[in-house]
Amino acid sequence: MRLSFRNFGAFGLAMLMLGAAASVASASDVTGHVYVNDNTAGENTIAAFDRHSDGSLTPIPGSPFAAGGQGTGISIGSQGALQVSGDGRYLLAVDAGSNQISVLRIRPDGALARVQGSPVYSGGFDPISIAVHDNLVYVANEGNKTTGAGSNYTGFQLNPGGHLSPLAGSTVPLPSTANPGDILFNSTGTNLIGVEVGTTDASTFRIDSFVVGEDGLLTPATGSPYPAQAAGPFGSEFSPADPSHLFVSNAHAGPGNGSVSAFHVAANGTVTSIGASPYADGQTAPCWVEISHDGAYLFTVNTGSTSVSSYHVQPDGSLSYVTTTAFKSGGGIRPFDARLDPSGADLYVVDSALDAVSAFAVSGGSLSELPGSPFALPAGATPFGIVAI
Repeated sequence: MRLSFRNFGAFGLAMLMLGAAASVASASDVTGHVYVNDNTAGENTIAAFDRHSDGSLTPIPGSPFAAGGQGTGISIGSQGALQVSGDGRYLLAVDAGSNQISVLRIRPDGALARVQGSPVYSGGFDPISIAVHDNLVYVANEGNKTTGAGSNYTGFQLNPGGHLSPLAGSTVPLPSTANPGDILFNSTGTNLIGVEVGTTDASTFRIDSFVVGEDGLLTPATGSPYPAQAAGPFGSEFSPADPSHLFVSNAHAGPGNGSVSAFHVAANGTVTSIGASPYADGQTAPCWVEISHDGAYLFTVNTGSTSVSSYHVQPDGSLSYVTTTAFKSGGGIRPFDARLDPSGADLYVVDSALDAVSAFAVSGGSLSELPGSPFALPAGATPFGIVAI
C-alpha cells in the first residue's frame, strides 16, 4: 500500500526525528581514534579510524591521509613506526621509503593535516622507529641493508607548531649488524633504550642504554651496549607504573622458544636482569610488546604463532605467564605492532598480511577478539605502526 504525502505527516516527521537521533547517537559513540602507518609504495599514507565505545573501527572521512614522504610497499618489522606527540596534537610517522619523518596535525574530528615543512630528513637511512618525550624526538634509522651505512639514532626538537628540527650533535652511529627494531624513552624521559635485533651472530643481539641530558643529548651507560638474553631482541616497553622496569621480547630463538626479558634500568642507565628472566611463553617469534596502563599485565604479539600471550607483571618487575589467545583469522596473517586504547579496554593489532587491524577486548590478562574484527586497511597498505588515542 502506498502512503499519501498527507498521511506521511506526523509518522514521517517522527521517523525523521528518530533517524536524526540515531545519527547523533552514532556521532556521540565515537570515543577516540586509531591510526596506522600504511607504508604504501610511493606516497606513504596514514589510515585513520573512528574508535567506538564497543571497540569497533570505522574509517574517518578522507582516510587514508597523505603522509608526505614515501613508503616501501614491503613489510617492515619494527615497533613504534607511528607515535603521538606528548601534547596529543601531532602524529609522527616514519617514511622508510624516502628516509624521512612526517608530522601531521590531528584535527578535532580525527582527520589529519600535514604540518608545513614536513616531512624532514631522518638523519640516516630507512627510519623504522620513533621515540617521543615532550619536545624531544629520537628516530632509529636501520641503515642500508647492503652496506649498513646510515644506521644510527638521531635526535630532533619538536616545537609547539609541530615543526621538527635536527638536534646538533645527537647522532649515535650503529654497527652495520645492528638492525635496530625499536627505540623508546622511559616515562620520565631520563633514559632512552634502543634494541638491536642483530643478525644470526649472538654477539649482535644487544640493548643500547643511554642517559638523556637536559640538552637532549645521549650519554651511553657504563657497559652499554648490553647483551640480550636470547636471540633477536625486538619489541620493548617501559612499565607505565615503574620507569625503571624494561621489557624486551626475544623473537628469534626458534619454534616454541619465544620469551620476554625483564630488566631494571637504573638512573645512570645500567641494565640488570630481573628474577628468572627471560620468561617463556612457549610461542614462536614474540615481537611486539604492550603493557596495560596500570602496569599489571604485559601482552606480546607472537608473529610466528599468530597469537597474543599475556603475563602478569609482579611488583618487582618479574613476570608470570597467564595465557595465549589465537587470532580468529587463523595462521599466517603476520600480526605486528599493538596498542591499547587510552582506557585499556581494547587492544589493537596490525595484521601485515591481511592489511587489517584486529581488535581484542581486554579483561585483566585475558583477551577476546571483537565480533567485527579484523577491520580492513586501505588497498596497498603494508602496515607496521599503530597508535590509539
